[in-house]
Amino acid sequence: MATEAAEQRRLAAVVESWLGRGVLVVGDAMLDEWRFAESDRLCREAPAPVLTLRRRLTAAGGAANTAVNLTALGGRAALVAPVGADVAGDELHDCLDRAGVWDRTISQPGRPTPVKRRLLAADQILLREDEGDADETLPEEGVHRLLSALDRATEELRADRDGEAPTLVVCDYGLGALPEPVRGWLVRNRGRFATVALDAHDLAYWRGLAPTVVTPSFAEATRLLNRPVEPDNRPSPTSAVAGTRISVSADGTTTATRGNAGPGHSTVGADAAAGDGEGAGSSGDGSPPAGTGPGRDDDGPAGGDGITVTGDEIGVAGDDIVVAGDERASGAGRPVTDGGASRAVLAQARLAELRERTGADVVAVTLDTEGAVVGGADGRSRRSHATPVPASYAVGAGDAYLAAMTLALAADAPLPTAAQLAQLAATTTVSDTGTCVCFRDDLLGALGAPRDDQPEVVLDHHGLVGLVERRRGEGRSIVFTNGCFDVLHRGHVRYLDQARRLGDLLVVAVNSDESVRRIKGTDRPVNPVEDRVALLAALGCVDHVVVFEEDSPTALIEALRPDVYVKGGDYPPEMVPEAPLVRSLGGQVRTLGYVPDRSTSAIIDRIRSHGDDRRVPVDGPVAGDGSAAGADGRGAAAGGGETAPARTQPA
Repeated sequence: MATEAAEQRRLAAVVESWLGRGVLVVGDAMLDEWRFAESDRLCREAPAPVLTLRRRLTAAGGAANTAVNLTALGGRAALVAPVGADVAGDELHDCLDRAGVWDRTISQPGRPTPVKRRLLAADQILLREDEGDADETLPEEGVHRLLSALDRATEELRADRDGEAPTLVVCDYGLGALPEPVRGWLVRNRGRFATVALDAHDLAYWRGLAPTVVTPSFAEATRLLNRPVEPDNRPSPTSAVAGTRISVSADGTTTATRGNAGPGHSTVGADAAAGDGEGAGSSGDGSPPAGTGPGRDDDGPAGGDGITVTGDEIGVAGDDIVVAGDERASGAGRPVTDGGASRAVLAQARLAELRERTGADVVAVTLDTEGAVVGGADGRSRRSHATPVPASYAVGAGDAYLAAMTLALAADAPLPTAAQLAQLAATTTVSDTGTCVCFRDDLLGALGAPRDDQPEVVLDHHGLVGLVERRRGEGRSIVFTNGCFDVLHRGHVRYLDQARRLGDLLVVAVNSDESVRRIKGTDRPVNPVEDRVALLAALGCVDHVVVFEEDSPTALIEALRPDVYVKGGDYPPEMVPEAPLVRSLGGQVRTLGYVPDRSTSAIIDRIRSHGDDRRVPVDGPVAGDGSAAGADGRGAAAGGGETAPARTQPA
């Protein structure tokens, strides 16, 4: 236990050490749009669901979400990217402002802001519509302004940290934000940045950058490995090729060493290429020699059980994995499929070559729900694992991984620590539908480390205003709602859960007992304010609860300036009395429908109409088994012919 606590403190110290670190983010910024719908029938024209749109959310995406995650984790991120002069661009600017990102984007009229629009029903993504592609190239004037913005932002970040060199994060998703002149500027100015992280769909363009860390997906890494090797980018003899043995230690790390090439095995290193380019043991048509295959006992690079590895398979024996020349095959000859577990083995086998081809000190191959494989200059690989979640929960988790990995390496954390924090940041974010953002407090909470400003759930007005301002400064968006919440029921819980999904922090204002009496009548509330507050505070979707004495929450709205104000009801937001005030303060108004037939008044009426115990006469003879049923369906228990009181049940 003491060792575990010490480890938690060590990891938390790294998170604290990167606080305020300057990071320049450049690349393809986009807007994520989420449209949540409900469906209860199929249309007549086709076997397709009829969808009713219930709510819409927007969030920063791509390079913009990486900047948001860097800020949320405690860094100081400045984003330089082209953004269209359109509605989507305006919404993206709002997202950056709310998150506290230094918005150093350039407006580019005529070039639409890239948008990824997802339509969901019951948390299932039904379709995605993308706007913006690589054809939307920057004009010469836009490139010039982008280069000027890069130079200014770099010096701005340096000045903010008293001359300390900032960190650079490049996010190249092929949408045209990083044309050749911009890539050239970044390569030439590499020395102005202490740490450089690269996330690119095509890594081949970036080897001259000499990044500290690259974070390709498995597909991106495979594309790079499948490209012809350039003369100045030839893999070193230590690259994992045919016959390489990967020894797996107890802690999950691996070490790659060369195996011995026996009959039927490809030789290793430069000697593997002979004359016509075919390796030793090849039959010329790419097929393995006759008589070789898994399970053959010969003197090849056997594992603990003497497994023979052919040219298109990987053998696993004990704790050793022997990798043959084709990365498209897995252990025991099973082909690799998308999401197959063998991807981790293949990534481990090629880490050295990936480092060589990218020029990076660290390569982190991300494997979606399978976690990641990370390798550094020491030749060892580190394997991290993730918890499988629905696809709609994991959008942007890679941005959180990249942000935490970058900040940890910039803070000079050891690679195993950086890999652990990066995976934890990604895993922490995938608890709900939406674009993933990992906050520093949430990461510390996942570590089990105590937080200096652990917030209370129930607060007074003054304490709540101060806390909301701090959270807004951290980039969190504030959702506010109010009500009596007299008898908490299913409708309330669903309503509050939906409200929480509209932002990062849900504040619930509860009417005092006197206020409820003025609004509902002298027989309300049924439950005193202390009980109502305690139940609300126990809900996981509620972050903070406050009590107000007035009949209207306008004073609280003015003090808190919520980003989103939520009311329950099936009516347009324009009918909400507080709507003009909320909008004048820069907020949005949302109305959420109630669960049908679920209301406090209905519950109280049922309790009052059925709550009294009444003696009911038996309408028929007592049955032999001790029960009787009358003609009206009411039952009476009986023993030895005696009648017993019957209780009518709630509807």
